[in-house]
Amino acid sequence: MNNHKLRPIMFVGTCSDAGKSLVNAGFCRVFKQDGFNPAPFKAQNMSLNSYATPEGLEIGRAQAVQAEACQTAPSVYMNPVLLKPTGEMKSQIVLLGKPVGDQSAYAYFKENDRAELFEAAVDSFQKLNAQFNPIVMEGAGSISELNLKKRDITNMRIALRTGADVYLVADIDRGGIFGSVYGTIALLTQEEKEAVKGIIVNKFRGDARLFEEGKQILEELTGKPVVGVLPHFADLYIEEEDSVSLTNKNKHAIAGKVNIAVVRLEQLSNFTDFNALSMHPSVHLYYTLEKEELKNADIIILPGSKNTIADLNRLKSLGVDQEIQNAYRNGKTVIGICGGYQMMGVAIKDPDGIEGAALETEGLCLLPVETVLENSKVTEQGDFYFKDQDELCHGYEIHMGKTNPVNEAYMPVNKLPDGSDEGCWVNEKCWGSYFHGILDNQVVINELLGEFGVENHDFDYVEYKEKNYDQLADYIRQYMDLDYIYKLLKR
Repeated sequence: MNNHKLRPIMFVGTCSDAGKSLVNAGFCRVFKQDGFNPAPFKAQNMSLNSYATPEGLEIGRAQAVQAEACQTAPSVYMNPVLLKPTGEMKSQIVLLGKPVGDQSAYAYFKENDRAELFEAAVDSFQKLNAQFNPIVMEGAGSISELNLKKRDITNMRIALRTGADVYLVADIDRGGIFGSVYGTIALLTQEEKEAVKGIIVNKFRGDARLFEEGKQILEELTGKPVVGVLPHFADLYIEEEDSVSLTNKNKHAIAGKVNIAVVRLEQLSNFTDFNALSMHPSVHLYYTLEKEELKNADIIILPGSKNTIADLNRLKSLGVDQEIQNAYRNGKTVIGICGGYQMMGVAIKDPDGIEGAALETEGLCLLPVETVLENSKVTEQGDFYFKDQDELCHGYEIHMGKTNPVNEAYMPVNKLPDGSDEGCWVNEKCWGSYFHGILDNQVVINELLGEFGVENHDFDYVEYKEKNYDQLADYIRQYMDLDYIYKLLKR
């Protein structure tokens, strides 16, 4: 173990989706390989992709991924404030892993300077900093949103409070890199400018030697060194942070594969549930709301949702509910995860109006269960045995509400080690479960694909991710000036 105490390091952006999370994960693995004990930190995250820590607390999925890169267990202190959009311009505020209420974006940013959330973030940082070395921090969006800056708890405000070395990540693939980098730094205060130690040019396509003049221009314009030009990593797999990446995913079925359609809900959550499944060589996975594309699917998956009733009612308004029901009647496989599992039952009841004005709605009536939404939220990791399999599987639950059988036709899909049941199974073509990550277990994937004559695939998703974290670290070492970065971190 390397006991040299390093300063915290922070990666911020000129814009959203500049690649901060990827760079952060890469440095997490580099520090781990170099004998340090790193941990990720993002004061505030806005995402529908979340994860349950071992203690049963909810954080952003990106920080769980970065914790994997650090080879450490995720902690609520890695993401003390999580905003989960619920629709109608509102977000659920999750503070230290537990929901504390919903608030509109206007109220959130106009009410005050978020002093209580900022202090919670600082306290979380200090707890991490006492245990880990270094803290690898991530900003959010652009660091120069002047209208929001006073109330921003996750960019330069936290950087200055923690004394972090800040590196600005810019997406050259978008174009306009000189204006975005120069303008971003020019709009900082003098103290903030001094905290910025360098610039990282991200997503470069082609021969980076062609950007040598560009590097010099950026350095002359900003007075900051360009510490790396990272290529567009087409051969690298790291879980993506949020649904912005859904725009780049498949939207249509293709011939010659087992076509799996994920219903593209408006408030789709935890799309990472399907990453391992999409890597099967016989599978083509795509996201759609189009009826024709659903007809072309061999398997339809209803994913999680942040607002299950609203998303279900939207499916009904589009006639997609009937398409899903017809698909099952015609011999297709339909499964549901979390909110999708709730939708497949006979009814969803919301007596306290937790999700909105609709207090009850009829489900798809594919499973003999009904759900009653409650204020308490389940956030926990869990082990289970899928159907009659002997292999112990792992997943995690994040949901509001309880789902119970409505008649004797109910059969569970999972058995828990304590002997209790979970989920509902009608037959091999129709089942649902609350477990996110259920499809990360190869035994579940093999059973799902068994009817299509597909050979069992021996694929270790955890090992695959580990290899890619190591490959990302290799890229960081190849394309970044680590000597310069380490020199400053050790001062």
